[in-house]
Amino acid sequence: MKKPNLKITFNAPVVLGFAFVCLVVMLIGIATGGGSTTAVFSTYHSSLASPMTYVRFFTHVLGHAGWDHYIGNMAYILLLGPMIEEKYGSKRVLSVILITALITGLVNYIFFWDVALCGASGVVFAFILLTSFTSFKDGEIPLTFILVFVIYIGQQVYDGIFVNDNISNLSHIIGGLIGAGVGYVFNRKK
Repeated sequence: MKKPNLKITFNAPVVLGFAFVCLVVMLIGIATGGGSTTAVFSTYHSSLASPMTYVRFFTHVLGHAGWDHYIGNMAYILLLGPMIEEKYGSKRVLSVILITALITGLVNYIFFWDVALCGASGVVFAFILLTSFTSFKDGEIPLTFILVFVIYIGQQVYDGIFVNDNISNLSHIIGGLIGAGVGYVFNRKK
């Protein structure tokens, strides 16, 4: 009897690369006592004359405040990301990550002058809503999308109003809206 050949495949290069880079950034953050996370991998209100302000609009999604933060985000990204990358392709997944990073970074910069933002939670919420569009057909709105939207975004609105927990609920909401928007655009018939 022949044994089956099992091999490990690199099935989602953007998602796996993103998770790995976030891990490296997390380890560097630990080694620098959080200094690198603050300097490069968090976005906050800083001078527009500084080139790092613009870099941080994108890199803040790579930094995490601790292991629980990292593990929570990567669990969702590694669960949902490969399915999204298989359906939409690596370039589109990368564009979702970059768009989410830029928009959440800009919103934080403009509206929350005293708040530093880091982590991939906006990307997680973009992936959650984008995943609910995987069975989308033109002219239809999947009930799963409506339920996911109500549950996840509704929870973030509630937490944003009633819970003071140092979590950027607005970034989650923005990420979810980006995921919903690109899910619709990616799936509508031309």
